[in-house]
Amino acid sequence: MEVEIIKYDNLGRGLGYLNDKIIFVPKSVPGDIVIVTITKDTKTYLEGSIKQIIKSSKMRKEAICPYFNTCGGCDLMNVSHTEELEYKLTKINDILKKNNINYEVKDIIKNAKEFFYRNKITLKIQNKQIGYYLSSTHELLKIEKCYLVSESINNILKDINKFNINNGEIIIRCNYKNELLIIINTLDDIENIDYFIDNYNIAGIIKNDTCLYGEDYLIHKIDDYLFKISYDAFFQVNDYICQKLFSLISKNIKNQEKVLDLYCGVGTLSIVSSNTASSVLGVEINENAIKDANINKILNQKNNIDFIGDDTKNILNKITSDYDTVILDPPRSGVNREVLDKIIKEKINKIIYISCDPFTLVRDLKLLNDNYEIEDFKLMDMFLWSEHVESFVILKRI
Repeated sequence: MEVEIIKYDNLGRGLGYLNDKIIFVPKSVPGDIVIVTITKDTKTYLEGSIKQIIKSSKMRKEAICPYFNTCGGCDLMNVSHTEELEYKLTKINDILKKNNINYEVKDIIKNAKEFFYRNKITLKIQNKQIGYYLSSTHELLKIEKCYLVSESINNILKDINKFNINNGEIIIRCNYKNELLIIINTLDDIENIDYFIDNYNIAGIIKNDTCLYGEDYLIHKIDDYLFKISYDAFFQVNDYICQKLFSLISKNIKNQEKVLDLYCGVGTLSIVSSNTASSVLGVEINENAIKDANINKILNQKNNIDFIGDDTKNILNKITSDYDTVILDPPRSGVNREVLDKIIKEKINKIIYISCDPFTLVRDLKLLNDNYEIEDFKLMDMFLWSEHVESFVILKRI
């Protein structure tokens, strides 16, 4: 069945029409004419896969990665970086418009590296095969190299099978010294640990939350800042864009402001804010991350920061009008409703909202819309070649 792809949907899939139904076709490009195989048929829409490309879009290019057409990790590597960014601008502006948020996003902070930019990889293991899941399934695609992750991580991939794990998960993180932290979750015994210690720059090996070798953390450096990052703590995966995020924070925290940093992780934005703020309070639910944050303020010689280890919804009494600015960098689920209501009630002047999910971001912006207006909104090129969007938003109280 022949389909003309007319645009992307919000998940980076090509969208067309077949028998008066919308059809979503992963890995297709607007302008393609393709023959599809139907993989899902519902009352309102179809999903399909490309069987043959009859006519290629002018936008289409050959993906550098040999796994692209089957791997579920990338969505947009078959177009140029410029086309990808234009799609993401269109995507975020369409989402804003559909939700009656009166703002047009024009600014993108572009990544300096198109490939090998991630400092973290998560690999699945099934029947001793190691790789990513296939698109839209839980079938495993064995990989030997990933064009998204750093060279130091790629170098070790060829030997990961020497752990001799049947089933499980391996997460590998790296730092500015190309030291590797290996986190393994499995019920199987692990073999050949000494081989990895002897042949690679291993900072630590952790199995099921127990440290088997070295340390259970990395020390990472962004600009002149040092950060201890525990194996299970959140840290931005793109160092260059993280650096740009720090710069935006620095520019938007004025002298002697009091700052409340919710969802503070290992304290990165608290520490950057503290350069100009009179005081900063960071809140984080992850126990290891908050321990890291307290060490990181010492590593960076900051004495005007305090950290609380708790869920944000449990410290509503700490959200007061004494604060000039609140920083929100929540998980994909967005900000707790009670927290937003308290920010509105206390009439905090400025909100800096960093989001990795445009849908929960817009949900929260709608709740803030009667009391705050968007002063600035930038897309950050955090996740190249995927449909994911990172947003940086500044809101001022009306």
